[in-house]
Amino acid sequence: MNKISLTAMARQHLASATENASGRSAHTVYGGHEHVLRQTLVALRSGVSLDEHESPGEATLQVLHGRVRLTAGQDEWDGAVGDHLAIPDSRHALLALEDSAVLLTVAVRRDNR
Repeated sequence: MNKISLTAMARQHLASATENASGRSAHTVYGGHEHVLRQTLVALRSGVSLDEHESPGEATLQVLHGRVRLTAGQDEWDGAVGDHLAIPDSRHALLALEDSAVLLTVAVRRDNR
């Protein structure tokens, strides 16, 4: 079993996001292409967004640091530290209202072949 500190990882990736021209930094915490479950820490500098995109499966977002806004069509939800948001199964986007770090958890859809 591996143990990591999400708090320390968030701090590290927030520093990287601040230095990166893109204003982003991310790291897969658990899973990957060979797993159904994937968890990714995503750090965004204030004002940076993940443009509208589809979700590859059921997904949630846990805010570890800062404040974010999740939008899907005309709907929007704000999240702060400790908030857990269910991501809708539709096109959506994420905006960092302040320097933020989130834990994105996705259960990736598999083809039934």
